[in-house]
Amino acid sequence: MKKRIIVALVPLPLFFAILFFFPPYILAAAVSLLAAIGSFELMRASNNVIQAPMRPVVYVIIIAVLVPIAVYFSNLVMSAAALMQVTSMLTLFFILLSLLIIDFFLSMKSERRIKWRQLLVIPVAAMVIPYMLSTLIGLRMMTAGHLLVLLPIIVAFLTDSGAYFTGVAIGKHKAFPTISPNKTIEGCIGGLVTGIAGMLIYGFIIDIATLHTVSYPILIIYGLVGAVVTEAGDLVFSLIKRKCGVKDYGSIMPGHGGVLDRFDSMIFTAPTMYLLVAILPAL
Repeated sequence: MKKRIIVALVPLPLFFAILFFFPPYILAAAVSLLAAIGSFELMRASNNVIQAPMRPVVYVIIIAVLVPIAVYFSNLVMSAAALMQVTSMLTLFFILLSLLIIDFFLSMKSERRIKWRQLLVIPVAAMVIPYMLSTLIGLRMMTAGHLLVLLPIIVAFLTDSGAYFTGVAIGKHKAFPTISPNKTIEGCIGGLVTGIAGMLIYGFIIDIATLHTVSYPILIIYGLVGAVVTEAGDLVFSLIKRKCGVKDYGSIMPGHGGVLDRFDSMIFTAPTMYLLVAILPAL
């Protein structure tokens, strides 16, 4: 547990700086890196089952890198130069997608052919995961974005931590034994409580430290919905791991596994918080 806590805390200052202090293009670059690694991890996990060739992974990684960058430019004022860059990236994206489809059909009779099952995983790895993570960029580029972008981070981190430590301390009743044997009902409830509490505490800090007026009832909704989605996201990726027969998606973070092991809940929480902020603003 000590190693797990240390590995989780060490990168926090850099992560916070990228989100809060650095310009949005730095966040876009960071999300591109995370998306590329996460997409590779998902492709590798699926390949572990279907024994398919690794050629499509190259396409997936390039597309995964391009998606956050395209999201960043699309959130800028659409000047002619920015529009040209977005158009160029989208063109490259569709070229790569076309190459993948052509590769699929040309290799159908080959022993190293791309399997149908792998083809179904590719859109999730190449587009869904990168785009959902890229909603962090959208949050950061909103008005008061340096405050809003921390919402999914806080609710996801505190929900995960609350669920983990509550489960370790008092967890007795298994919540989802066939999907994630270590999760308990007590841990899930603890995660919901800490997620809501984290939103309220963060709202109080904003209230006293900035000129923004905060709606605490809306923050409770943020915390509750965000915590539920965080736990659901964790379960989804736990189920995928179980179906793929892997313990962890990677080993880039000792004690935590890979990028998908650490950011699995964020993939669902970030777009959820983006929608909540857009539909039901709390600031």
